[in-house]
Amino acid sequence: MKTVRSLIAASIVAATGSAFAQVEAVDMAAPLFNANWQSSDVKAAFNSGYTGQGTRIIVVDEYRATAQQITGRMLAAGLQRQTHGYWTSEEANLTAPGATIVRQQFATGAPISLAPTGLNVINASYGMVAAYGLTNVRLGGTETSMVSYAKNGHAVVVKAAGNDAVNMLTRNVYGQNDYLSVNLKGAKSAIFVGALDKNGSATSKANIASYSNRAGTDAVVQKQFLMAGVAANQTGLAGTSFAAPIVSGYAAILGSKFKTAGATQITNQLLNTARTDTINGYNVAVHGRGEASLTRALAPVAIR
Repeated sequence: MKTVRSLIAASIVAATGSAFAQVEAVDMAAPLFNANWQSSDVKAAFNSGYTGQGTRIIVVDEYRATAQQITGRMLAAGLQRQTHGYWTSEEANLTAPGATIVRQQFATGAPISLAPTGLNVINASYGMVAAYGLTNVRLGGTETSMVSYAKNGHAVVVKAAGNDAVNMLTRNVYGQNDYLSVNLKGAKSAIFVGALDKNGSATSKANIASYSNRAGTDAVVQKQFLMAGVAANQTGLAGTSFAAPIVSGYAAILGSKFKTAGATQITNQLLNTARTDTINGYNVAVHGRGEASLTRALAPVAIR
C-alpha cells in the first residue's frame, strides 16, 4: 500500500523554479488590501488594526525547484509563475500580512515545529491519497504531527476539502480517498474548506464551485466544514487549495485580536460565525457550516 501527496489545485504546467530549503520563515511585507479577489471583510479587519500580527501560519506545500508551476495573478503587478506552495503561501500572506509565514516542503516528512507563543495555524492545501477503504494507512512525520496538533488543539489546521466534486471522505472517480482528511475528521482544531465561486453576500449569493468537494452526510464532517470564495475569474487560480489559505489568514487575524485564545477557540469561532445567507441554496450536506465570515468572527470583545 502506498499513499501519495497530492496537490489540490488546477491548471498546472511543467516548468522550473528557484532552489528551496526544507523550512523557510519569510516576511513578504505584503501591501494592505490591494487585491480585487479579497472579501471586503478583510479590508474592514485591516482598518481595525487586525492583520495577523503575533501569529504564525505554516504553509505545508510543494516548493521544490523541479516542481510544476502555475500561472496566475494575485497582485496588481501582473501575472506570476510559481509553484503551488508559493501561491498558497502568498495568498495566506496577502490575507494576513501581519502574520509570520513559514513555508515547509511537504516531501521531506519532517515534523512541523510550532512557535512557542502566539497562535499557530497550519495550512494544508494537499491530500494523502490511496485506494479507498484501507484501514492501515500510515502517514509521514509531517502529517502525523499535523494531526496530533489538531486533535490536541495546539494549532488551527486548515485542510483543503479537495476537487473531486464528491462528498468528503467518499470514493473519488479514481477509487481513492484522502487519508489526511480521514485522520483530521473530528479533530478539535481542524477545519475542512470547500470553494465557492465568489465571495458571497446577502444580495449576491455565491454557489459552490463546480469542482469543490461537499461536506456530505457525515454530521462530524459537516460541523468542521466551511466555504470560502475563490475568484478564479480574477486570479486564474482554481481549486480548494486557494480557499484554505483564506481561512488560514482569517484564523491568524482572529489570533491578532483574541491574543489569549487557543487554537480550539479560534477554530470554533470561525465555525460558529459562518454565514448561510450568502450562499445560493444553502444545504448543510453541501456547504457545511456555511461561508466563513471574518467580520462576524471578529465582532465580539472576547471569545470563550
